[in-house]
Amino acid sequence: MTTTLDHLEPALSVRQVLTLERVLAGEPEVVAGAAQLDRAVRWVHVAEAADVGVMLTGGEMVLTTGVLLAGDEGAQAEYIQSLHRAEAAAVVLGLGRAFPAPPDVMRRAAERCGLPMVVLHRPFPFAELTEEVQSRLVRRKFAAVSLSEAVRTSLTGLITAGAPLQRLLDEVAQHSACPVVVTNLAHRVLATAGERPAVDDVLRDWERIARQAGGTEGDGWIRAELGGRGERWGQILLCGYRGDTASGRLLADRAAEALVLHRMLGGNSAHTWEEQSAQSLLTDLVSGVVPARQLLPRARAAGLPVNRRTFVPLVVRDGDPAELDRVLRLLGLPGLVAELADGVTAVLLSLARDQDAAVLTANFAARLTRTVVAAADPRTAWDDVPAGMREAQHVADAVASGALDLPAVVRLKDVHLRGLIRLLRDDPHVQSFAERELDGLLCDSGPGEGLLAVLRTYLATGRNKSRTAQLHHVSRPALYRRLEAIQTRLGVDLDDFEQAASVHIALLAHDAQQS
Repeated sequence: MTTTLDHLEPALSVRQVLTLERVLAGEPEVVAGAAQLDRAVRWVHVAEAADVGVMLTGGEMVLTTGVLLAGDEGAQAEYIQSLHRAEAAAVVLGLGRAFPAPPDVMRRAAERCGLPMVVLHRPFPFAELTEEVQSRLVRRKFAAVSLSEAVRTSLTGLITAGAPLQRLLDEVAQHSACPVVVTNLAHRVLATAGERPAVDDVLRDWERIARQAGGTEGDGWIRAELGGRGERWGQILLCGYRGDTASGRLLADRAAEALVLHRMLGGNSAHTWEEQSAQSLLTDLVSGVVPARQLLPRARAAGLPVNRRTFVPLVVRDGDPAELDRVLRLLGLPGLVAELADGVTAVLLSLARDQDAAVLTANFAARLTRTVVAAADPRTAWDDVPAGMREAQHVADAVASGALDLPAVVRLKDVHLRGLIRLLRDDPHVQSFAERELDGLLCDSGPGEGLLAVLRTYLATGRNKSRTAQLHHVSRPALYRRLEAIQTRLGVDLDDFEQAASVHIALLAHDAQQS
Protein backbone atom coordinates (compact mmCIF):
# COMPACT_ATOMS: atom_id res chain seq x y z
CA MET A 1 0.00 0.00 0.00
CA THR A 2 1.32 3.44 -0.92
CA THR A 3 2.26 5.72 1.99
CA THR A 4 1.22 9.36 1.53
CA LEU A 5 2.62 12.36 3.34
CA ASP A 6 -0.69 13.74 4.58
CA HIS A 7 -0.45 12.01 7.97
CA LEU A 8 3.17 12.87 8.73
CA GLU A 9 3.99 15.17 11.68
CA PRO A 10 4.56 18.65 10.11
CA ALA A 11 7.66 20.69 10.78
CA LEU A 12 7.25 22.80 13.91
CA SER A 13 7.38 26.55 13.45
CA VAL A 14 7.56 29.13 16.24
CA ARG A 15 3.91 29.85 15.60
CA GLN A 16 2.97 26.19 15.99
CA VAL A 17 4.96 25.83 19.22
CA LEU A 18 3.03 28.76 20.68
CA THR A 19 -0.27 26.97 20.01
CA LEU A 20 0.69 23.86 22.01
CA GLU A 21 -1.59 23.29 24.98
CA ARG A 22 1.25 23.33 27.49
CA VAL A 23 2.54 26.63 26.12
CA LEU A 24 -0.88 28.25 26.12
CA ALA A 25 -1.07 27.52 29.85
CA GLY A 26 1.79 30.00 30.28
CA GLU A 27 -0.20 32.79 28.55
CA PRO A 28 2.40 33.55 25.85
CA GLU A 29 2.63 37.02 24.28
CA VAL A 30 4.69 37.90 21.23
CA VAL A 31 6.38 41.23 21.99
CA ALA A 32 8.84 41.37 19.04
CA GLY A 33 9.52 39.75 15.66
CA ALA A 34 5.89 38.85 15.01
CA ALA A 35 6.57 38.72 11.26
CA GLN A 36 9.06 35.87 11.75
CA LEU A 37 6.84 33.39 13.57
CA ASP A 38 6.99 30.88 10.70
CA ARG A 39 10.65 30.15 11.40
CA ALA A 40 11.31 26.44 11.81
CA VAL A 41 12.24 25.24 15.31
CA ARG A 42 14.99 22.65 15.09
CA TRP A 43 15.47 22.21 18.85
CA VAL A 44 14.56 23.71 22.23
CA HIS A 45 17.37 24.88 24.53
CA VAL A 46 17.18 26.21 28.10
CA ALA A 47 19.98 28.69 28.76
CA GLU A 48 20.65 31.48 31.25
CA ALA A 49 24.24 32.28 30.25
CA ALA A 50 24.77 35.72 28.75
CA ASP A 51 26.93 34.28 25.94
CA VAL A 52 24.42 31.56 25.03
CA GLY A 53 25.01 32.14 21.30
CA VAL A 54 28.31 30.24 21.34
CA MET A 55 26.42 27.11 22.36
CA LEU A 56 23.93 27.22 19.50
CA THR A 57 24.08 25.94 15.92
CA GLY A 58 20.95 27.61 14.54
CA GLY A 59 17.22 26.98 14.62
CA GLU A 60 16.92 26.69 18.41
CA MET A 61 14.09 28.13 20.48
CA VAL A 62 15.88 29.43 23.59
CA LEU A 63 14.04 29.44 26.94
CA THR A 64 15.26 31.71 29.75
CA THR A 65 14.19 33.50 32.94
CA GLY A 66 16.84 36.20 32.37
CA VAL A 67 18.07 35.87 35.95
CA LEU A 68 21.67 36.62 34.89
CA LEU A 69 20.61 39.60 32.78
CA ALA A 70 18.55 41.57 35.29
CA GLY A 71 19.82 45.11 35.94
CA ASP A 72 22.36 45.04 33.06
CA GLU A 73 20.89 46.60 29.91
CA GLY A 74 24.15 46.10 27.99
CA ALA A 75 24.07 42.39 28.75
CA GLN A 76 20.42 42.24 27.76
CA ALA A 77 21.12 43.78 24.33
CA GLU A 78 24.17 41.59 23.81
CA TYR A 79 22.11 38.51 24.72
CA ILE A 80 19.68 39.23 21.89
CA GLN A 81 22.52 40.05 19.49
CA SER A 82 24.21 36.76 20.40
CA LEU A 83 21.01 34.81 19.60
CA HIS A 84 20.66 36.68 16.32
CA ARG A 85 24.23 35.87 15.26
CA ALA A 86 23.65 32.22 16.12
CA GLU A 87 20.47 32.24 13.95
CA ALA A 88 18.22 31.15 16.80
CA ALA A 89 14.58 30.58 15.90
CA ALA A 90 13.16 32.54 18.85
CA VAL A 91 13.66 33.47 22.48
CA VAL A 92 11.05 32.78 25.17
CA LEU A 93 11.35 34.77 28.41
CA GLY A 94 9.50 33.62 31.52
CA LEU A 95 8.37 36.67 33.50
CA GLY A 96 8.93 36.55 37.23
CA ARG A 97 11.38 37.77 39.84
CA ALA A 98 14.08 38.85 37.35
CA PHE A 99 11.69 40.52 34.89
CA PRO A 100 8.14 41.18 36.11
CA ALA A 101 7.42 42.89 32.74
CA PRO A 102 8.89 42.56 29.22
CA PRO A 103 12.26 44.41 29.24
CA ASP A 104 12.25 47.24 26.69
CA VAL A 105 15.96 46.86 25.85
CA MET A 106 15.56 43.20 24.89
CA ARG A 107 12.27 43.85 23.07
CA ARG A 108 13.71 46.69 20.95
CA ALA A 109 16.86 44.71 20.14
CA ALA A 110 14.79 41.69 19.12
CA GLU A 111 12.57 43.83 16.90
CA ARG A 112 15.59 45.34 15.18
CA CYS A 113 17.07 41.88 14.56
CA GLY A 114 13.77 40.34 13.45
CA LEU A 115 14.08 37.75 16.23
CA PRO A 116 10.73 36.51 17.60
CA MET A 117 10.59 37.30 21.32
CA VAL A 118 7.85 35.75 23.45
CA VAL A 119 7.11 36.36 27.12
CA LEU A 120 5.19 33.99 29.40
CA HIS A 121 2.93 35.78 31.89
CA ARG A 122 2.32 32.76 34.10
CA PRO A 123 4.92 30.53 35.78
CA PHE A 124 5.75 27.71 33.43
CA PRO A 125 7.97 24.62 33.92
CA PHE A 126 10.39 24.80 31.00
CA ALA A 127 10.97 21.05 31.25
CA GLU A 128 7.41 20.36 30.06
CA LEU A 129 7.90 22.51 26.97
CA THR A 130 11.25 20.97 26.08
CA GLU A 131 9.83 17.49 26.53
CA GLU A 132 6.80 18.25 24.35
CA VAL A 133 8.72 19.91 21.51
CA GLN A 134 11.65 17.46 21.56
CA SER A 135 9.32 14.47 21.40
CA ARG A 136 7.48 15.99 18.43
CA LEU A 137 10.74 16.73 16.63
CA VAL A 138 12.02 13.21 17.26
CA ARG A 139 8.78 11.74 15.93
CA ARG A 140 9.08 13.95 12.87
CA LYS A 141 12.65 12.84 12.21
CA PHE A 142 11.64 9.21 12.58
CA ALA A 143 8.72 9.76 10.20
CA ALA A 144 11.10 11.39 7.71
CA VAL A 145 13.43 8.40 7.85
CA SER A 146 10.49 6.03 7.43
CA LEU A 147 9.21 8.06 4.51
CA SER A 148 12.62 8.09 2.86
CA GLU A 149 12.92 4.33 3.12
CA ALA A 150 9.33 3.71 1.99
CA VAL A 151 9.75 5.88 -1.10
CA ARG A 152 13.17 4.48 -1.94
CA THR A 153 11.95 0.89 -1.52
CA SER A 154 8.86 1.36 -3.68
CA LEU A 155 10.70 3.19 -6.47
CA THR A 156 13.64 0.77 -6.46
CA GLY A 157 11.20 -2.14 -6.67
CA LEU A 158 9.53 -0.59 -9.70
CA ILE A 159 12.89 -0.01 -11.40
CA THR A 160 13.98 -3.60 -10.71
CA ALA A 161 10.73 -4.83 -12.23
CA GLY A 162 11.44 -2.84 -15.39
CA ALA A 163 8.66 -0.30 -14.88
CA PRO A 164 8.53 2.58 -17.38
CA LEU A 165 9.16 6.20 -16.42
CA GLN A 166 5.44 6.96 -16.19
CA ARG A 167 4.89 4.26 -13.56
CA LEU A 168 7.65 5.75 -11.39
CA LEU A 169 6.15 9.21 -11.65
CA ASP A 170 2.69 7.88 -10.80
CA GLU A 171 4.17 6.41 -7.63
CA VAL A 172 5.82 9.73 -6.74
CA ALA A 173 2.53 11.55 -7.35
CA GLN A 174 0.72 9.16 -5.00
CA HIS A 175 3.28 9.85 -2.27
CA SER A 176 3.22 13.61 -2.75
CA ALA A 177 -0.52 14.02 -3.45
CA CYS A 178 0.26 16.79 -5.95
CA PRO A 179 1.15 17.12 -9.65
CA VAL A 180 4.66 15.96 -10.59
CA VAL A 181 6.46 17.37 -13.63
CA VAL A 182 9.77 16.32 -15.23
CA THR A 183 11.46 18.84 -17.53
CA ASN A 184 14.64 19.16 -19.53
CA LEU A 185 17.10 22.03 -19.05
CA ALA A 186 15.03 24.23 -21.38
CA HIS A 187 12.07 23.74 -18.99
CA ARG A 188 10.16 21.76 -21.61
CA VAL A 189 7.85 19.20 -20.05
CA LEU A 190 8.96 15.60 -20.65
CA ALA A 191 6.48 13.79 -18.42
CA THR A 192 3.78 14.46 -15.84
CA ALA A 193 1.86 12.54 -13.20
CA GLY A 194 -0.97 13.26 -10.81
CA GLU A 195 -4.68 13.93 -11.04
CA ARG A 196 -5.40 15.06 -14.61
CA PRO A 197 -7.32 18.29 -13.76
CA ALA A 198 -4.57 19.43 -11.37
CA VAL A 199 -1.85 18.61 -13.92
CA ASP A 200 -3.73 20.51 -16.62
CA ASP A 201 -3.97 23.54 -14.34
CA VAL A 202 -0.21 23.47 -13.88
CA LEU A 203 0.52 23.07 -17.60
CA ARG A 204 -1.95 25.80 -18.53
CA ASP A 205 0.22 28.30 -16.68
CA TRP A 206 3.51 26.60 -17.54
CA GLU A 207 5.06 29.50 -19.45
CA ARG A 208 5.00 31.64 -16.30
CA ILE A 209 6.06 28.74 -14.11
CA ALA A 210 8.97 27.88 -16.42
CA ARG A 211 10.26 31.45 -16.24
CA GLN A 212 10.29 31.20 -12.46
CA ALA A 213 11.75 27.68 -12.38
CA GLY A 214 15.18 28.95 -11.44
CA GLY A 215 13.92 31.02 -8.52
CA THR A 216 13.50 30.15 -4.88
CA GLU A 217 11.02 27.53 -3.76
CA GLY A 218 7.74 28.65 -2.33
CA ASP A 219 4.01 27.89 -2.16
CA GLY A 220 4.72 24.16 -2.26
CA TRP A 221 6.87 24.25 -5.41
CA ILE A 222 9.76 21.91 -4.70
CA ARG A 223 12.32 20.68 -7.21
CA ALA A 224 15.35 18.45 -7.44
CA GLU A 225 17.99 18.37 -10.15
CA LEU A 226 18.39 15.39 -12.47
CA GLY A 227 21.87 14.46 -13.60
CA GLY A 228 25.07 12.70 -12.72
CA ARG A 229 28.81 12.75 -13.19
CA GLY A 230 28.83 16.52 -13.16
CA GLU A 231 26.17 16.85 -15.87
CA ARG A 232 22.67 18.21 -15.34
CA TRP A 233 19.99 17.23 -17.84
CA GLY A 234 16.69 18.09 -16.21
CA GLN A 235 14.69 18.49 -13.03
CA ILE A 236 11.67 17.05 -11.27
CA LEU A 237 9.13 19.37 -9.64
CA LEU A 238 6.48 18.80 -7.02
CA CYS A 239 3.85 21.38 -7.92
CA GLY A 240 1.83 22.74 -5.02
CA TYR A 241 3.00 20.24 -2.40
CA ARG A 242 0.90 20.76 0.74
CA GLY A 243 3.18 19.15 3.33
CA ASP A 244 6.16 20.73 5.05
CA THR A 245 9.05 21.81 2.88
CA ALA A 246 11.58 19.44 4.48
CA SER A 247 9.47 16.36 3.70
CA GLY A 248 8.82 17.67 0.20
CA ARG A 249 12.52 18.11 -0.46
CA LEU A 250 13.16 14.62 0.87
CA LEU A 251 10.54 13.16 -1.47
CA ALA A 252 11.86 15.15 -4.46
CA ASP A 253 15.41 13.98 -3.75
CA ARG A 254 14.35 10.33 -3.51
CA ALA A 255 12.40 10.69 -6.75
CA ALA A 256 15.37 12.30 -8.50
CA GLU A 257 17.66 9.49 -7.36
CA ALA A 258 15.22 6.93 -8.75
CA LEU A 259 14.89 8.70 -12.12
CA VAL A 260 18.65 8.93 -12.52
CA LEU A 261 18.98 5.22 -11.64
CA HIS A 262 16.18 4.39 -14.08
CA ARG A 263 18.01 6.22 -16.83
CA MET A 264 21.34 4.53 -16.06
CA LEU A 265 19.95 0.99 -15.83
CA GLY A 266 17.64 1.32 -18.79
CA GLY A 267 20.10 3.06 -21.06
CA ASN A 268 17.62 5.90 -21.33
CA SER A 269 18.54 9.46 -22.14
CA ALA A 270 16.78 12.77 -21.74
CA HIS A 271 16.14 12.72 -25.49
CA THR A 272 14.37 9.36 -25.16
CA TRP A 273 12.12 10.89 -22.51
CA GLU A 274 11.34 13.72 -24.94
CA GLU A 275 10.33 11.09 -27.48
CA GLN A 276 8.10 9.40 -24.93
CA SER A 277 6.45 12.74 -24.15
CA ALA A 278 5.83 13.42 -27.85
CA GLN A 279 4.57 9.87 -28.37
CA SER A 280 2.02 10.18 -25.59
CA LEU A 281 0.77 13.52 -26.91
CA LEU A 282 0.57 12.49 -30.58
CA THR A 283 -1.03 9.14 -29.73
CA ASP A 284 -3.74 10.95 -27.80
CA LEU A 285 -4.22 13.34 -30.72
CA VAL A 286 -4.59 10.51 -33.24
CA SER A 287 -6.91 8.42 -31.05
CA GLY A 288 -9.27 11.29 -30.31
CA VAL A 289 -9.95 9.81 -26.85
CA VAL A 290 -8.84 13.06 -25.20
CA PRO A 291 -10.41 16.25 -26.60
CA ALA A 292 -7.88 18.39 -28.48
CA ARG A 293 -8.55 21.40 -26.25
CA GLN A 294 -7.47 19.40 -23.20
CA LEU A 295 -4.22 18.47 -24.95
CA LEU A 296 -3.32 22.08 -25.76
CA PRO A 297 -1.58 22.79 -22.39
CA ARG A 298 0.52 19.63 -22.82
CA ALA A 299 1.55 20.67 -26.33
CA ARG A 300 2.49 24.16 -25.19
CA ALA A 301 4.45 22.83 -22.19
CA ALA A 302 6.27 20.38 -24.48
CA GLY A 303 7.65 23.37 -26.38
CA LEU A 304 5.36 23.28 -29.42
CA PRO A 305 4.34 26.80 -30.55
CA VAL A 306 0.53 26.88 -30.61
CA ASN A 307 -0.55 30.53 -30.85
CA ARG A 308 -1.51 31.71 -34.33
CA ARG A 309 0.18 28.78 -36.05
CA THR A 310 -0.43 26.54 -39.05
CA PHE A 311 -0.27 22.84 -38.14
CA VAL A 312 0.80 20.26 -40.72
CA PRO A 313 0.08 16.64 -39.69
CA LEU A 314 2.39 14.08 -41.31
CA VAL A 315 2.79 10.32 -41.07
CA VAL A 316 6.07 8.84 -42.30
CA ARG A 317 6.42 5.17 -43.13
CA ASP A 318 9.76 3.41 -42.69
CA GLY A 319 11.36 6.51 -41.20
CA ASP A 320 13.76 6.65 -38.26
CA PRO A 321 12.29 9.00 -35.61
CA ALA A 322 15.77 10.19 -34.66
CA GLU A 323 16.53 11.04 -38.29
CA LEU A 324 13.21 12.84 -38.69
CA ASP A 325 13.91 14.89 -35.58
CA ARG A 326 17.38 15.79 -36.89
CA VAL A 327 15.92 16.93 -40.21
CA LEU A 328 13.40 19.13 -38.40
CA ARG A 329 16.17 20.73 -36.38
CA LEU A 330 18.33 21.16 -39.50
CA LEU A 331 15.51 22.96 -41.30
CA GLY A 332 14.59 24.95 -38.21
CA LEU A 333 11.03 23.62 -38.23
CA PRO A 334 9.26 23.44 -34.85
CA GLY A 335 7.46 20.16 -34.42
CA LEU A 336 6.92 16.94 -32.53
CA VAL A 337 8.08 13.51 -33.70
CA ALA A 338 6.95 10.17 -32.28
CA GLU A 339 6.75 6.55 -33.43
CA LEU A 340 3.13 5.39 -33.31
CA ALA A 341 3.85 1.80 -34.37
CA ASP A 342 6.61 -0.22 -35.97
CA GLY A 343 7.66 1.65 -39.08
CA VAL A 344 5.01 4.36 -38.65
CA THR A 345 6.08 7.75 -37.28
CA ALA A 346 3.88 10.80 -36.73
CA VAL A 347 5.20 14.31 -37.24
CA LEU A 348 3.29 17.46 -36.32
CA LEU A 349 4.76 20.65 -37.77
CA SER A 350 3.94 24.04 -36.27
CA LEU A 351 4.56 26.82 -38.78
CA ALA A 352 4.09 30.57 -38.71
CA ARG A 353 0.99 31.73 -40.59
CA ASP A 354 3.08 33.49 -43.23
CA GLN A 355 5.18 30.39 -44.04
CA ASP A 356 4.43 28.25 -47.11
CA ALA A 357 3.33 24.92 -45.62
CA ALA A 358 3.49 23.05 -48.95
CA VAL A 359 7.05 24.17 -49.73
CA LEU A 360 8.38 23.45 -46.25
CA THR A 361 6.71 20.03 -46.19
CA ALA A 362 8.27 19.22 -49.56
CA ASN A 363 11.70 20.36 -48.30
CA PHE A 364 11.29 18.09 -45.30
CA ALA A 365 10.32 15.10 -47.47
CA ALA A 366 13.17 15.74 -49.91
CA ARG A 367 15.75 15.23 -47.17
CA LEU A 368 14.42 11.76 -46.33
CA THR A 369 15.34 8.57 -48.13
CA ARG A 370 13.35 5.38 -48.72
CA THR A 371 10.31 6.73 -46.93
CA VAL A 372 6.70 7.56 -47.70
CA VAL A 373 5.59 10.95 -46.36
CA ALA A 374 1.81 11.16 -46.06
CA ALA A 375 0.42 14.63 -45.36
CA ALA A 376 -2.95 16.04 -44.41
CA ASP A 377 -4.08 19.47 -45.44
CA PRO A 378 -2.74 22.19 -43.10
CA ARG A 379 -4.88 23.14 -40.11
CA THR A 380 -5.04 26.62 -38.60
CA ALA A 381 -7.21 25.60 -35.63
CA TRP A 382 -5.81 23.34 -32.92
CA ASP A 383 -9.18 21.59 -32.57
CA ASP A 384 -8.83 20.36 -36.18
CA VAL A 385 -5.41 18.76 -35.61
CA PRO A 386 -6.71 15.30 -34.49
CA ALA A 387 -8.75 14.94 -37.70
CA GLY A 388 -5.66 15.98 -39.66
CA MET A 389 -3.49 13.39 -37.92
CA ARG A 390 -6.05 10.68 -38.71
CA GLU A 391 -6.21 11.84 -42.32
CA ALA A 392 -2.42 11.59 -42.66
CA GLN A 393 -2.51 8.15 -41.08
CA HIS A 394 -5.21 7.06 -43.51
CA VAL A 395 -3.15 8.27 -46.48
CA ALA A 396 -0.10 6.40 -45.16
CA ASP A 397 -2.17 3.23 -44.79
CA ALA A 398 -3.49 3.58 -48.32
CA VAL A 399 -0.01 3.59 -49.84
CA ALA A 400 1.43 0.93 -47.52
CA SER A 401 1.84 -1.58 -50.32
CA GLY A 402 3.91 0.89 -52.37
CA ALA A 403 2.00 -0.08 -55.51
CA LEU A 404 1.47 3.50 -56.62
CA ASP A 405 3.78 5.86 -58.45
CA LEU A 406 4.06 8.24 -55.54
CA PRO A 407 4.96 11.93 -55.35
CA ALA A 408 7.41 13.09 -52.67
CA VAL A 409 4.52 14.03 -50.39
CA VAL A 410 1.38 11.91 -50.68
CA ARG A 411 -1.97 13.53 -49.92
CA LEU A 412 -5.55 12.31 -49.82
CA LYS A 413 -6.13 13.24 -53.48
CA ASP A 414 -3.23 10.96 -54.49
CA VAL A 415 -4.65 7.72 -53.10
CA HIS A 416 -7.87 7.70 -55.14
CA LEU A 417 -9.80 4.41 -55.03
CA ARG A 418 -7.20 2.74 -52.81
CA GLY A 419 -7.82 5.39 -50.14
CA LEU A 420 -11.58 4.92 -50.27
CA ILE A 421 -11.25 1.16 -49.91
CA ARG A 422 -8.96 1.62 -46.91
CA LEU A 423 -11.64 3.71 -45.25
CA LEU A 424 -14.29 1.05 -45.90
CA ARG A 425 -12.20 -2.03 -45.19
CA ASP A 426 -13.98 -2.87 -41.91
CA ASP A 427 -17.46 -2.67 -43.45
CA PRO A 428 -19.02 -6.18 -43.42
CA HIS A 429 -20.49 -5.64 -46.90
CA VAL A 430 -17.05 -4.80 -48.32
CA GLN A 431 -15.49 -7.80 -46.60
CA SER A 432 -18.20 -10.10 -47.93
CA PHE A 433 -17.76 -8.65 -51.44
CA ALA A 434 -13.99 -9.26 -51.39
CA GLU A 435 -14.42 -12.86 -50.21
CA ARG A 436 -17.05 -13.57 -52.83
CA GLU A 437 -15.10 -12.06 -55.73
CA LEU A 438 -11.78 -13.73 -54.85
CA ASP A 439 -13.09 -17.00 -53.46
CA GLY A 440 -11.58 -19.07 -56.27
CA LEU A 441 -8.07 -17.92 -55.30
CA LEU A 442 -8.43 -17.47 -51.54
CA CYS A 443 -9.65 -21.01 -50.93
CA ASP A 444 -6.31 -22.46 -52.12
CA SER A 445 -3.26 -21.52 -50.04
CA GLY A 446 -0.88 -23.17 -52.52
CA PRO A 447 -1.12 -22.22 -56.18
CA GLY A 448 -3.84 -19.72 -55.31
CA GLU A 449 -1.42 -17.48 -53.44
CA GLY A 450 0.95 -17.39 -56.42
CA LEU A 451 -1.90 -16.57 -58.78
CA LEU A 452 -3.13 -13.86 -56.41
CA ALA A 453 0.28 -12.18 -56.60
CA VAL A 454 0.21 -12.31 -60.40
CA LEU A 455 -3.33 -10.85 -60.40
CA ARG A 456 -2.24 -8.04 -58.07
CA THR A 457 0.67 -7.08 -60.34
CA TYR A 458 -1.39 -7.39 -63.53
CA LEU A 459 -4.10 -5.03 -62.24
CA ALA A 460 -1.62 -2.59 -60.63
CA THR A 461 0.23 -2.22 -63.95
CA GLY A 462 -2.99 -1.40 -65.80
CA ARG A 463 -3.27 -4.93 -67.25
CA ASN A 464 0.13 -4.62 -68.91
CA LYS A 465 1.07 -8.23 -69.79
CA SER A 466 4.66 -7.48 -70.77
CA ARG A 467 5.38 -5.55 -67.55
CA THR A 468 3.70 -8.23 -65.43
CA ALA A 469 5.74 -11.04 -67.06
CA GLN A 470 8.91 -9.02 -66.52
CA LEU A 471 8.19 -8.35 -62.83
CA HIS A 472 7.45 -12.04 -62.19
CA HIS A 473 10.37 -13.26 -64.28
CA VAL A 474 8.26 -15.50 -66.52
CA SER A 475 7.74 -15.75 -70.25
CA ARG A 476 4.72 -14.29 -71.97
CA PRO A 477 3.22 -17.73 -72.74
CA ALA A 478 3.67 -18.74 -69.08
CA LEU A 479 1.93 -15.55 -67.98
CA TYR A 480 -0.95 -16.20 -70.37
CA ARG A 481 -1.47 -19.65 -68.83
CA ARG A 482 -1.55 -18.13 -65.33
CA LEU A 483 -4.01 -15.44 -66.37
CA GLU A 484 -6.25 -18.11 -67.90
CA ALA A 485 -6.08 -20.08 -64.64
CA ILE A 486 -7.03 -16.95 -62.69
CA GLN A 487 -10.01 -16.25 -64.96
CA THR A 488 -11.15 -19.88 -64.72
CA ARG A 489 -10.93 -19.93 -60.91
CA LEU A 490 -12.73 -16.59 -60.53
CA GLY A 491 -15.19 -17.09 -63.40
CA VAL A 492 -14.45 -13.68 -64.91
CA ASP A 493 -13.12 -12.17 -68.10
CA LEU A 494 -10.28 -9.81 -67.22
CA ASP A 495 -10.47 -8.24 -70.69
CA ASP A 496 -13.89 -6.91 -69.69
CA PHE A 497 -13.36 -3.54 -68.01
CA GLU A 498 -16.25 -3.80 -65.54
CA GLN A 499 -15.34 -7.34 -64.45
CA ALA A 500 -11.65 -6.43 -64.13
CA ALA A 501 -12.60 -3.33 -62.10
CA SER A 502 -14.76 -5.44 -59.78
CA VAL A 503 -11.90 -7.89 -59.16
CA HIS A 504 -9.47 -5.00 -58.65
CA ILE A 505 -11.71 -3.42 -56.01
CA ALA A 506 -12.10 -6.78 -54.26
CA LEU A 507 -8.34 -7.27 -54.26
CA LEU A 508 -7.76 -3.79 -52.82
CA ALA A 509 -10.31 -4.53 -50.09
CA HIS A 510 -8.65 -7.89 -49.35
CA ASP A 511 -5.20 -6.30 -49.10
CA ALA A 512 -6.56 -3.53 -46.86
CA GLN A 513 -8.08 -6.06 -44.49
CA GLN A 514 -4.87 -8.09 -44.37
CA SER A 515 -2.81 -5.01 -43.41
